[in-house]
Amino acid sequence: MGINPSAHVPAAPSGAAGPSGADQHHADQDNLGNTARTDFWRFLGIKVSGAAVSLVLVLFSAFFIFRIIGGDPVRAIGGDGAMTPEQRAEIEERLGLNEPLTVQFWEYVRSLFSLDWGTSYVNNQQVTTLMWDRLPNTLLLTGTALVLAAGFGVWAGARAGWKPGSLFEKSQVGISLALWSAPTFWLGMIVIIVFSVQLGLFPVNGMRSGRGVGDGFVPQFLDVAHHLVLPAFTMAAVIYAQYVLIMRSSILEERGNDYLMVAKAKGLRDDLVRRRHAVPNAMLPTVTLIALQFGAIFNGALLTETIFSWPGLGLLFYQAIRVPDIPLLQLLFVFFAGTTILANLFADIIYRFLDPRVRGTS
Repeated sequence: MGINPSAHVPAAPSGAAGPSGADQHHADQDNLGNTARTDFWRFLGIKVSGAAVSLVLVLFSAFFIFRIIGGDPVRAIGGDGAMTPEQRAEIEERLGLNEPLTVQFWEYVRSLFSLDWGTSYVNNQQVTTLMWDRLPNTLLLTGTALVLAAGFGVWAGARAGWKPGSLFEKSQVGISLALWSAPTFWLGMIVIIVFSVQLGLFPVNGMRSGRGVGDGFVPQFLDVAHHLVLPAFTMAAVIYAQYVLIMRSSILEERGNDYLMVAKAKGLRDDLVRRRHAVPNAMLPTVTLIALQFGAIFNGALLTETIFSWPGLGLLFYQAIRVPDIPLLQLLFVFFAGTTILANLFADIIYRFLDPRVRGTS
């Protein structure tokens, strides 16, 4: 005869029969919280590991790329005049170019650990000093362009997507597609010819007036702002199209959702429904794009700064590659690629926080 196990289980005393409904609810919440934290740390570990691997590849590729592209830094430093073999050998020894490639590579690896990136061939200064001196100028230009492009692009894209088929939507789509396909150097030259050469409204190039405009803060500020208009406008115009098209597409997807019908049924004005309900929910791809642009925009500064002689990192890179100034090129290459990698990592993280669907699939 079988034994029923349940017959041997003593009856629980009254009031201690097991966890109450509230206790069970708290336990479930704790389990869900632990699972979410575990998933987040796993997600963060995967993303950070991928970024670290990419950064290591960038560090090593920076050594080989600028030795493959060729160029003769000795001739660039010594000038086009005739050099004696002794003079050339002296310059090569000073720059370390007479060493075998393996020796140069290990010297480069050693510099990575000591954070000593070397001395510029041309300027005879530490390359890190040159980079930090130019970085504020690039941040001023790229930051201004990013704020202009994101601000006007989100506004125009939201209005265009809210009223599809309108004249405003058609004009914005046309302008955006034209700017999207326009090369930066071509747009920059058109802007210089129209607003500087023909109309004389803004300086052709540079960041400050060569003749000086006074020692006070206000004259200096106005002078820099005057020089900033054309390069910032050119750079903003190139990336403006991305914000318009992405925001328009997001608003078009949101327009058919029921919560907007409910908001309208409550009597809210059409523009309030758009600004308070549709735009915040449609901002997710745009927020991600801003994070990505922050890294990629440093690369875009190369052409803009070169066209307008803006003394930032892009112009410094252009001047270095003409020599080639290898220590400076290596540092700038790692900086440009590193900021892009970090921006991608940051975008992945904030995307996970903003969109619950990503948390469920990652």
